[in-house]
Amino acid sequence: MHETSIARILRRLFAGGLVLCAPPLLAQTSPPGLQPPPTPTTAPMQRVEITGSSIRRLAAETSLPITTIRASDFARQGLATAQEVLNAIPMNQSSEGSTAAVGSGTGGRATADLRGLGGDKTLVLLNGRRLANHPYFADSVDLNIIPVAALERVEVLRDGASAIYGTDAIGGVINFITKRSVEGAALAVEAYEPWANGGGHEQRINLSGGWGDLERDGLSMWGVIDWHQQSPLRATERSFSRTGIRPERGLFEVSGTTFPANFFSDNGISGNPYYPTCQQPDSVPLPDAPLCAFDYTRFVDNIPKTRQFSAMARLNKKFGEHTAGLEFVHGRSTNESQVAPPPLSGIGVIMSGDSPFYPGNGIVPAFPGLTGEPLDVSWRPLETGPRNNFDSSITDRLLASLEGTVAGWDYNAGISYSLGKAKSIFNGGYVIDQRIIEGVAAGILNPFGAQNAAGADYLNNSILSGEYLHARIHSAAIDARASRELLSLPGGPLGFAIGAEFRRDRAKYFVDRALASQASSSGYADASDQAGQRSIWALFSEVNVPIVKDLELNVAARYDHYSDVGGSFNPKVALRWQPTRQLLVRGSFNKGFRAPTLFDLYGPQATTNSSDTYNDPLLCPNGVPTPGANPNIACGQQQYVRQGGNPELSPERSRTHSVGVVFEPIQPLTISLDYWNIRLKDQISALAEQTLFANFEKYPNLFVYDPSGTTLLYVLAITDNLGEVKTRGLDLSVAYRLPRNRFGNFSVNLDGTYVNKYDYQNEPGGPFTENAGRYADATPVFRWRHNLLFTLSRGDWTFNLANRYMSHYLDQNTAVAPEFFNRVGHYSTWSIAATYTGNKKAELTAGIKNLFDEEPPFTNQVTNFQLGYDPRYTDPLGFTVYARVTYRF
Repeated sequence: MHETSIARILRRLFAGGLVLCAPPLLAQTSPPGLQPPPTPTTAPMQRVEITGSSIRRLAAETSLPITTIRASDFARQGLATAQEVLNAIPMNQSSEGSTAAVGSGTGGRATADLRGLGGDKTLVLLNGRRLANHPYFADSVDLNIIPVAALERVEVLRDGASAIYGTDAIGGVINFITKRSVEGAALAVEAYEPWANGGGHEQRINLSGGWGDLERDGLSMWGVIDWHQQSPLRATERSFSRTGIRPERGLFEVSGTTFPANFFSDNGISGNPYYPTCQQPDSVPLPDAPLCAFDYTRFVDNIPKTRQFSAMARLNKKFGEHTAGLEFVHGRSTNESQVAPPPLSGIGVIMSGDSPFYPGNGIVPAFPGLTGEPLDVSWRPLETGPRNNFDSSITDRLLASLEGTVAGWDYNAGISYSLGKAKSIFNGGYVIDQRIIEGVAAGILNPFGAQNAAGADYLNNSILSGEYLHARIHSAAIDARASRELLSLPGGPLGFAIGAEFRRDRAKYFVDRALASQASSSGYADASDQAGQRSIWALFSEVNVPIVKDLELNVAARYDHYSDVGGSFNPKVALRWQPTRQLLVRGSFNKGFRAPTLFDLYGPQATTNSSDTYNDPLLCPNGVPTPGANPNIACGQQQYVRQGGNPELSPERSRTHSVGVVFEPIQPLTISLDYWNIRLKDQISALAEQTLFANFEKYPNLFVYDPSGTTLLYVLAITDNLGEVKTRGLDLSVAYRLPRNRFGNFSVNLDGTYVNKYDYQNEPGGPFTENAGRYADATPVFRWRHNLLFTLSRGDWTFNLANRYMSHYLDQNTAVAPEFFNRVGHYSTWSIAATYTGNKKAELTAGIKNLFDEEPPFTNQVTNFQLGYDPRYTDPLGFTVYARVTYRF
């Protein structure tokens, strides 16, 4: 979009009297000495439990490195989902969302990734307790099911917390905290409208209501329902993603399985009867062989069609010093994504010389050298349309809790049951392989041109549809904890907490082999049912010791025992020193532990197409086919990769230490700087396909060929313990608040994360790969990320200007193709918004995301199905107008 267009849009918006803004999104938890003392009229502060500690205390006493996001600011920042909320946190290196489901079978789940260690090492809680993980991979909660409309705030603990919460908390903890009570009712409607043509439109509506105040009435009940949807955005609807063919930039991602079909004959001739015309732009001629190549990127979704529905209800009842609660959470998420029509290659699609569609038999042009030999055909039937996959997931949790005070002890106990279900459905475009083989052999199907009436009818009857994968995960848990002040020391009261937890997890994976085996492109053609279960019990304790008035020591420890992988003891020690009111110093050391998930251990092993294209290292070394090898299969094509669980896995273990300082040189200015260092051993992951194909001489045993050695069956890339990860960096937070003046209240907030080092091993004892500031194997790690917020509050209006920034990095193929050296440019987007609260019944928010219509920077990455940019870190929508109206009644 040109600047003149943006200026015209802004004039149109401002002409109607609309002013744009929002209050700060991120509020850094301030240390106690840096907060102003309460005035004499301030009510007594309530004792609360802070994320990262089991000891209840006054909120103003804590100095944990916590980032807090207020739910009231979500809409004002244009953040429509829980995933978008977490993307606004710079220490969240990447996130897996709906875009990752395109071609990769993630089930459409959304995850967070604190410190870049993976979503499986970021613990997600709802009101301090676990939800069932998404059944696919079973390693993280699906953020799509979080009831956003029910939230009061989100607390992000930027430190390892295995000593408090157990496994999963190596990278940090994200605690979604809901409202305690709601009185009255409210209806909110919001919409997001990209200015450019195409899809990606979003709508949301939620209704909330409740009765009673717990302190006043002794009873409160409330509920909320929330619905959100987004329409699909096709790759061809954006110029930067509409093709995988940009040879001048080192990007030439095509497939030899194309339309019109390529062939390979028994006498070694390969070609295409319609070369060099092919069928552009979908199919293009290769420059060095009489073959056509398929630009499959033109058929994928940048953003798939998604819908989320969530509901939550809570009943609280006070009994003197005790409060009983009953809570139910339900979430459902659907994801409908598409990729190119099915690649029918290497499955035995053979055309005989007597077929009416054989080149030179009168319908299809002749090809030099062919004399009636059988042809091995590599074909995509465009008439069946793109492959469409429909994923849905449901999560339910029922929780009964009791909390209160007994004999000076603050206690909290709960019993819960969580169920997660997911399924995947062939929803269009998939075909039955055997019918295609038979149809071509019988001369019914024409792989080189348009079908006649008989061929079209045959294809329509060859469509494969139905549910091919279903998974369930059950989790039943009971937990209890208690805390109190044991005695008074010269520095203050000594706090003590103790607790226990028991959990029973079960997972089942059902594959419809009869259905999935009919389509080699399904990714589950050779998978089988799997199941696993485990019991976990844990004991934990915490002591907070005020050594002297300004020096505090916190010690925590937890023992977890898994019925299948054994036990682990994990301690944590933290120190806080506040020599003056303007200065606080803090530090911590902790050990972490993550057991392999049930999916890591028992997930179905399945063979699917690689996301990138490769040369077979034996049959097409350096892109040159060996005698007798079919170049349409062996050279520059998607290869088969076998992935899945591994029952031989060992747990991951980590050590984390941090040290930080918070100071207030002048009253309006607060600065915090925290150094963190994490070392992870026995990382649980799978080798990236890029690593395997680039290092055949290192991993020859993982390349599985048929007995004759003429066909690569698959490359083995199941989950394994790979080695170590070492990362370190700095978190910076700056908050500046001008004194109130005639213009209103003005503030500036900067939250940033700098990654100084991120190195990892692909096998125990192997060399370390540097990842910080460069694309290594399958992902980049940004050295610097920040969010910058300018806020002005004036009467009933709040105005906000926000900037989200990610630094540049060296691109994926820079090392292997230096002639195409590329430094992926930084990505910086600005948003502007306004909120009006002058009406008691209604609140209005309006704004613009990506104010200057910044396009994602070009990258030659081929890890994702979307090409030309990286959908994990950037937004393809561009300039987007949004509005939200809330009405209370």
